Parts: sequence; C-alpha cells; structure tokens
Amino acid sequence: QVQLVESGGGSVQAGGSLRLSCAASGRTFSPYHMGWFRQAPGKERESVAAISQGGFSTYYAESVKGRFTISRDNAKNTVYLQMNSLKPEDTAVYYCNADTRFPPVSGIWGQGTQVTVSS
Repeated sequence: QVQLVESGGGSVQAGGSLRLSCAASGRTFSPYHMGWFRQAPGKERESVAAISQGGFSTYYAESVKGRFTISRDNAKNTVYLQMNSLKPEDTAVYYCNADTRFPPVSGIWGQGTQVTVSS
C-alpha cells in the first residue's frame, strides 16, 4: 500500500505562487495515476489536476488551466503541483491522490495541506 504525504502549503497573497509536493512511501507509486484535489470550506472536494503513470497525459480543471502545472518524478516517488497567479478562490485544503484510473477519482489519499490566498 502506498502512503502519501503532502507538503508545501501555506499563506500567500493573490498573484503569488506555491509549489505543493506529494511524497509516496511504502511502495513505488509509478503504477499509479496521480491527482491533486482540493476542498474549500462548505464545498465538495473537486479535482484540480492529474497526471498519468508515465507523465504523458495530464488533466486540468478549467479554473486552473494556464496557472497550475502538475508533474511527477517517478525516481523520487513524488508528484508536484506548481501553482502560479493564485487567486483567493484557490483557498482550500489540497489533497494528493493515487488511483489506478485516469483521471483519478478516488483511491489512496494523503492527509491534505492548507493553501490560503489573501486578496
């Protein structure tokens, strides 16, 4: 079983950038498709971005296209989410997910990392 641990969250002003990391342990995560989800207070969890096993396919929610970039380093068992031009509406807890389906819909979850964007 893969365990996922997110890091890199924090507080930033609108227009700023953050880079989230999700490190996998327990076994290699290269067989998994990986995704980032987020959940804002009072809202349902939503998919933000996803990347296939080999990194050749990606998916982005319309709300983050052109601003967020997902990438993975299978040698380091880590997936990243580079977030630029952040907006207050990006404020949420961000979760990493490993799934055998693409794009990921459920499966193995990390504990989440808080991102807060102030105006």
